[in-house]
Amino acid sequence: MCGIAGGWFPGDQSRLVPRVEAALHAMRLRGPDDQGYEFITHSSGTVVLGHTRLSIIDLSPAGHQPMYSRCGRYGLVFNGEIYNYRELRAELIREGRTFHSDSDSEVLLTAWQHWGAACLMRLIGMFAFVVFDREAGSLTCVRDGFGIKPFFFSQESGSFLFASELNAIKSLKNQKITLDWQRAYDYLVHGDYDSASRSFVSGVYHLLPGHMITFDLASGHLGEPVVWWRPDIAETEISFKDATEVLRQKFLDSIRLHLRSDVELGAALSGGIDSSAVVCAMRYIEPDMPIKTFSYIARDSHLSEEVWVDRVNAHVGAISHKLVVSPEELGRDLDDMILAQGEPFGSTSIYAQYRVFKLAKEHGVTVTLDGQGADEMLAGYSGYPGQRIRSLLELGQYGEAWEFLGNWAQWPGRSRIEGLKRAIGELAGGDLYQALRRLNGGRDTPRWMHASALRDEGVKLGFPKAVRSSEDAGRRVVAELRNALTSKGLPSLLRHADRNSMRFSVESRVPFLTQDMASFLLSLPEEYLISQSGETKHIFRAAMRGIVPDEILDRRDKVGFETPEREWLLPMADVLRGWLKEDLNLPFLNQPELLKDFDQIVAGKKPFSWQIWRWVNFSRWHRQFFA
Repeated sequence: MCGIAGGWFPGDQSRLVPRVEAALHAMRLRGPDDQGYEFITHSSGTVVLGHTRLSIIDLSPAGHQPMYSRCGRYGLVFNGEIYNYRELRAELIREGRTFHSDSDSEVLLTAWQHWGAACLMRLIGMFAFVVFDREAGSLTCVRDGFGIKPFFFSQESGSFLFASELNAIKSLKNQKITLDWQRAYDYLVHGDYDSASRSFVSGVYHLLPGHMITFDLASGHLGEPVVWWRPDIAETEISFKDATEVLRQKFLDSIRLHLRSDVELGAALSGGIDSSAVVCAMRYIEPDMPIKTFSYIARDSHLSEEVWVDRVNAHVGAISHKLVVSPEELGRDLDDMILAQGEPFGSTSIYAQYRVFKLAKEHGVTVTLDGQGADEMLAGYSGYPGQRIRSLLELGQYGEAWEFLGNWAQWPGRSRIEGLKRAIGELAGGDLYQALRRLNGGRDTPRWMHASALRDEGVKLGFPKAVRSSEDAGRRVVAELRNALTSKGLPSLLRHADRNSMRFSVESRVPFLTQDMASFLLSLPEEYLISQSGETKHIFRAAMRGIVPDEILDRRDKVGFETPEREWLLPMADVLRGWLKEDLNLPFLNQPELLKDFDQIVAGKKPFSWQIWRWVNFSRWHRQFFA
């Protein structure tokens, strides 16, 4: 687990060293154990490969990067873990390849040398890496299928830059950075971020999940991103019983691989089904292994899941570590967390996660297993009722659609009206969708935004809605899950976890997220994921019987990893107002109107919403990042 940075820089680069060292320093917590960079003259310019290392597998100096193939043709900088590296290593040895370390990095480099890009479908892991091909004169950049590990890139004055974090790109750039107004608008008004290639900085992009891109050194041409993996959602025929057994085995196999580590590991435990399944599977596979769990507890709140955390810990005999958070602690750590995240983010729940990783570090744990991604593969959350109803209607199953709506509405926190709204929103498109959002109380240009300034800069205003293909008819739930896995939804959650864990030099592993498991789940009949009775994660609950206590599997509530945001933020109102009052000098932002809205919310004249957090987060980030 590491940070990478570098690129290709044309002409004389005698003054490049301080920029590269500053970029690596910006990522020092991603890799506190080792650091290295090299300059390679090629095609009238300089290739830079930089790396900071957090040692997890093969702690010896043999894992140092940049790493080169024995023939000298290929160079690698790699951030991530390849969990099936032992199996790949054995296969490559049978093919005549030799190794001088036990690192997964050398396995990845040798696999690329042996199979080229075809090796990607063989990898089980999380990764963002760059391969320098001296013979072809190219830099090939690759990101894992889910975007678990970050990858930013940019071009300026003929140079190509890449890094694991935005702050590192900022250090590498010569030119002054500027705000991307479109992403600022999307975040502030709609809470949308990490859903597209554009970052919050103009001209700096995310390499999207499951994509690769190649830069040609001789021509200075950056090719278009190429999709190397995207889950197929075509339905396969399999009985529920057989599918349950297959899923159970795939999940246990994934947990087994994710337990490989040369340092101490533990688990983040929220008390929900997903993290509980991870912890219980760890015990099922390793009956005698000490298990440390780390949990945020929203004590004295309806959001508290402490009772479920305690039951899971008791079931597996875990060593439990719990924390409670106060508003004062949030205020103390806010700027550090914003610096760690690098870009604005969604809510204060990210602070609870930040503290969980800090707690793990304090107790000597360097690797945690987490339940991230299960909701996006198993139709969790509220079960995607709009999409499910649309699928049934498209299949001509009108009675089943009405029955499903009634059954779905019987679960806690749901209602028939809410289900109908979701269905109408799913079926509506274009101007009708925009009008319905406004009727529901939404505003695409609130009064604290200067719409004219945004339009003058070409910012697209309106409520974002993905366009669905007619080929997805009858498979609307799994089509939405695929979108949530690779675009709008999971990428932002993975970003939060990556930056928060790396802030404390902890590696966060997500065993639900393997290409094999995603492809299998998204090929199943939709009723296996959300049953006709409205039960979410239907097949996974069945697959975990005998591993996870029934009382956990039979839960009907869905709390999620949430925090009592109102109770945290309102006691800080005076401090927050002072921050929001600072002039950001942004022509599109009407700060006096923003402050009026803020004062009305604090006074109870307007309902509390996550909008307060977005204002505060954006303001503090902008002040910090563009200082």
